[in-house]
Amino acid sequence: MTEMTTYTPGTPCWVDLGSPDLDASIDFYGTLLGWDVPESENAEQTGGYLIATSGGKSAAGMMPLMQEGQPTAWTTYVSVDDADATTEKVKEAGGQVIAEPMDVMDLGRMALFADPTGAFFGIWQSGTFAGAAVVNEPGSYSWNELNTRDPDAAKAFYAAVFGWGVREMDMGDDGTYAMWRLPDADEDDDSIGGMLDMRGRVPEEVPSHWLTYFTVEDRDAAAGKAKEMGAEEMMSMDMQMGKLAILRDPQGAAFGIFESTPE
Repeated sequence: MTEMTTYTPGTPCWVDLGSPDLDASIDFYGTLLGWDVPESENAEQTGGYLIATSGGKSAAGMMPLMQEGQPTAWTTYVSVDDADATTEKVKEAGGQVIAEPMDVMDLGRMALFADPTGAFFGIWQSGTFAGAAVVNEPGSYSWNELNTRDPDAAKAFYAAVFGWGVREMDMGDDGTYAMWRLPDADEDDDSIGGMLDMRGRVPEEVPSHWLTYFTVEDRDAAAGKAKEMGAEEMMSMDMQMGKLAILRDPQGAAFGIFESTPE
């Protein structure tokens, strides 16, 4: 099990789901990904926010929708040293502040934004809670991908805010795929996320968004189980590195599943 206790600033460190039917979402993801979602001791202070665990380790957050107009969606959070300073960078780079920095008890400090292309994301300055304690294992998230129709604007924005660079990967007939990289990353360093140019690939009505992928042992079996529970499969693909599918859960949130190849 890949256990995490700290995150390098600029690395996605947490994901959470806002759902209009939290009980139904708990049932769906608990069955699909094997999560336990215990009751929170701080439910009143956190607005009903719950932490899903995989193998007893924190894997993702789940919460009811907090306000009118809030989308049913997964949100990606990026680790930062200073939430307030990062918020100023977001403003200077043309992003929109959705929620100003706020303390979450002693767990950490967070803020929510929309980038200039319209994709929502969050930041997390850790206190006693660093983020997901397990990643890249079945039942946990393994990849965070920006889907946008303006990749040049996105590259400039995230470079200004987090210092991210980009390495383009040749996808053959499917064009290129951008891999987000931390500042001064070597070629041998792992990428920390991806970016997909949605133009010509995704229906025009789909807005820019960050997409979360969860690791599963068997893509086809997991997709079949999800569909039996009311999910919609929107796309599947086999690649050298593994098999993936993109689904929409019964409450309307899009997410991905990924089965890695043994090598």
